[in-house]
Amino acid sequence: MPVKVSVIIPVYNPGIYIEDCITSLQRQSLPPEEYEVIFVDDGSTDATPARLDALAAEDPRMKVIHQENSGWSGKPRNVGIAASRGEFVMFVDNDDYLGDEALERMYDYGVANGADVVVGKMAGKGRGVPVELFRRNHPRATVENAPLIDSLTPHKMIRRAFLDRTGLRFPEGRRRLEDHVFIAEAYLRAENVSVVSDYVCYYHIRRDDSSNAGFVRFDPVGYFKNLREALDVVERYTEPGPVRDRLFRRWLRVEMVERLRARRFLNLPDDYRKELFGEIHEVVVERFGPGVADGLQPTQQVVAALAAADRYDDVVSFAEWEAGIAPKAAPAHVEWRDGSLSIGFTAEYTSGGEPMTFPADAEAAPLNDVPKDVTEAVEWVASETAARFGQATADLLLRERSSAAQYFQPVKFTRETVPVGDGEEVRLVLRATATVDPAGLPGDGVWDAVVRVKLGGWTKECRLGPAPRATRPTPDVGLVGDRPVLPYWTEPHGNLSLELGARGKRLGLGSVQPMDVTVSGDRFRAPLPLHVEGDSEVRLRFVSSSRILDASGTLSPAPDGRGAVLEAAMPAKDLSRDTWRVALCLAPGADRPRFTGLPFALRAADGQVLVVPAPGPGVALRLARRARRVVGTARRKVVSRIRIGGQ
Repeated sequence: MPVKVSVIIPVYNPGIYIEDCITSLQRQSLPPEEYEVIFVDDGSTDATPARLDALAAEDPRMKVIHQENSGWSGKPRNVGIAASRGEFVMFVDNDDYLGDEALERMYDYGVANGADVVVGKMAGKGRGVPVELFRRNHPRATVENAPLIDSLTPHKMIRRAFLDRTGLRFPEGRRRLEDHVFIAEAYLRAENVSVVSDYVCYYHIRRDDSSNAGFVRFDPVGYFKNLREALDVVERYTEPGPVRDRLFRRWLRVEMVERLRARRFLNLPDDYRKELFGEIHEVVVERFGPGVADGLQPTQQVVAALAAADRYDDVVSFAEWEAGIAPKAAPAHVEWRDGSLSIGFTAEYTSGGEPMTFPADAEAAPLNDVPKDVTEAVEWVASETAARFGQATADLLLRERSSAAQYFQPVKFTRETVPVGDGEEVRLVLRATATVDPAGLPGDGVWDAVVRVKLGGWTKECRLGPAPRATRPTPDVGLVGDRPVLPYWTEPHGNLSLELGARGKRLGLGSVQPMDVTVSGDRFRAPLPLHVEGDSEVRLRFVSSSRILDASGTLSPAPDGRGAVLEAAMPAKDLSRDTWRVALCLAPGADRPRFTGLPFALRAADGQVLVVPAPGPGVALRLARRARRVVGTARRKVVSRIRIGGQ
């Protein structure tokens, strides 16, 4: 069977960090015979060569090529291309890893859309990754209709025939930004580029030892010499004008202006800062016309202008002012509505911890001249930010804590100017409501609510919170499908998070009072602090000292709209004169159903069933031990798991 994808991995002394990469490759959903993995060992001096040889000996998908050290990743990738047999090649770094379905999804999407290049959604663990590019899928993306240029790392899937037709290969040797040169040309020469945004395909990892190649401090002279090569590619394949300016703007913004801003710049040693600034000044003056900087945001325009004017001290002073600016997002409401979680919040920028203020009568004005000093620069930024307030946006992202995978949530927002003092100054406030459908989030785990605010020249993120303990909204656990979803506030910071697949005491069922549970005939009814949209089938388990009985039940929305009502038929004829613990399973169809103990018990005596408090932990343990002896080993784990509130 033809090979669909060849995965190419340059390897140099990754140590243990290659193990996650290997595991993810072996877990791929693409059939084993449809992909191959080519490790190109670039002269590693650790135990990696032997590890890879052993891997290749036991797994026919894995191939290893050993070569002398070339100094960087370009040559190993080119060697991998030459050895590949796949219809597509996929470039992966040895300390990163793939989502389990990455190869299958990217290949299918690329074939369906006739793509030469396929870009898969990325998650960054300690590393920055593009955000705006992955708002939605792009079946036919270009540098003009999508922010492709924001993603210049090599971690793409590329059609092999396209590489051969164009002769495109990575620059080789000890150098920087070889991926920028390669990917920029691929974008500009591809017949089509497709972007997969509904599944995290690539996990970009910062190693604990921070020894990833991209984190080693670079030589500014060599770095910007290599950057000029990427600019040469753009000039070769575009005409002068708005498109070229837009592409050049990416390098001006990311590789130059952002390196001169706020704490990122201030945290560098002064001598290195000056050297970096000097090289940036030369590139800005040499390569960029006025149309490049004109499209930047206000703060970025100021830094670019000061850099072009060779005003190092003012760039430092402006960075010191910017270092105190941060977004703040305050929660307004968190409540269940129509099966989704509605999250209201306000967002604005602060300076020195206090809300920023802006001129009330601001009008847009171009930055025609370099500001004469930092005071004038700050005044222009404030005025321009207020004048552009109509372009400000607020987003809510949910970010999975363990993997850093993140997804935009639908948001509606309004912009509000709030007068301050005598009305000459205003605060710029965004009021937003996000609608979160937990069913659309892949997998259980903890998801942190992150607010992303675009205003003026700032695009920054912050956690949603803190929420004061006395006034914070505390919605019940929601049952979405058969998955419990717990909105909660972190401790001690008071930020909003969601726990999908919550169980045990996290469900909050320990607050149910036995006095509120009613028995009528062979049925009992109990109010529970859960949110359900409609009737949901659940499973009950009754445990005595000698037996375990199962029954079905129903969770329904409470008539007063607060919480849910559990109704179930008791196996009354089987209830002996004993005390029966009651446990609830919210997902009866799961492969491994989990039960959570409820804080009440049923006592059968004299033909009646009474509701009593659940036995304490000591009594429950004795009951469990006795039940294990009677019921046998087959159910030991089941009985031992049942505790009050899951404890």
